[in-house]
Amino acid sequence: MATTSTKNSIEVKGLKKNFKDLKVLEGLDLTVPKGKMLALLGPNGAGKTTTVRILSTLLKPTGGNAYVEGFDVVKDSRKVRSLIGLTGQYAAIDEYLTGEENIIMMGRLYHLGLEESTRRAKKLLEQFDLVDAGKRIAKTYSGGMKRRLDLALSLVATPPVLFLDEPTTGLDPRSRIAMWNVIERLMKDGATILLTTQYLEEADKLADRIAVIDHGRVIVEGTADELKAKVGSDRLELVFSRPEDADKALKINGSGSIVEQDDRHVLVIPIEGGVEDVKKILDTVSGANIAIESMSIQKPTLDDVFLRLTGHAATLEQAESAKS
Repeated sequence: MATTSTKNSIEVKGLKKNFKDLKVLEGLDLTVPKGKMLALLGPNGAGKTTTVRILSTLLKPTGGNAYVEGFDVVKDSRKVRSLIGLTGQYAAIDEYLTGEENIIMMGRLYHLGLEESTRRAKKLLEQFDLVDAGKRIAKTYSGGMKRRLDLALSLVATPPVLFLDEPTTGLDPRSRIAMWNVIERLMKDGATILLTTQYLEEADKLADRIAVIDHGRVIVEGTADELKAKVGSDRLELVFSRPEDADKALKINGSGSIVEQDDRHVLVIPIEGGVEDVKKILDTVSGANIAIESMSIQKPTLDDVFLRLTGHAATLEQAESAKS
């Protein structure tokens, strides 16, 4: 029996998880409305994978509560498992079966029957662009194909809620974009998705909202644009070949900071007034006979958000440890 309002497909309240003396989650709060995607970002060890494992009933929390479609993940674990699909960091397929056989086997495990399982296999192979490879053993698949097959397996029972734990880790850019297209189609079909990812551009492109967690707690949540706005305005970057030119430009302009990038000297200046602000700065620097090697206008990125909130840039972690 559902114990909470099902307006939100996922609700996490004060979730805690300890591994002996190691505190991984320390009062995590999350909500994901029906049909939306929340991307979970955080540095290595922040607790992203632990959160997914608890929500998918693979781990029991130390404290707090978590609900999927209103059902408690501990008390109603069997029901929760019937409502979710899970794709982990590594493809969980049988490489000695064909793609079609993998899907049929999963269907039989869900007690769908051979005829229905075969029907689902045909549909999913089409949906994930694997028809031509359906009769080949999965061992011959590329990394991107294996990941797509793995995601297809999680959808055999048409679950309303999906947990995608770093689904594009290790994929080349082309395969990653193909996977993004698949995920976008799932969202259009109304799936509720909790995504953990090591790629900031992935969260920026796919998610309705983003939650950044650190030390087992959510430290900020919002849309990508809302998070970027917390960092500040656009910035003008002026590149100089000589450090003394950068120093002189900073002194004349009266604001900004100098950073070193590949032996180049870059003056970074926040801009608030758009084109007029940029023109004024360039006129001031050029009027002082200071040679500018190049210039660009940069908008805040999610990496800037990471740097501001956690004290370091996001890292491309291959996978969290078993305790994170």
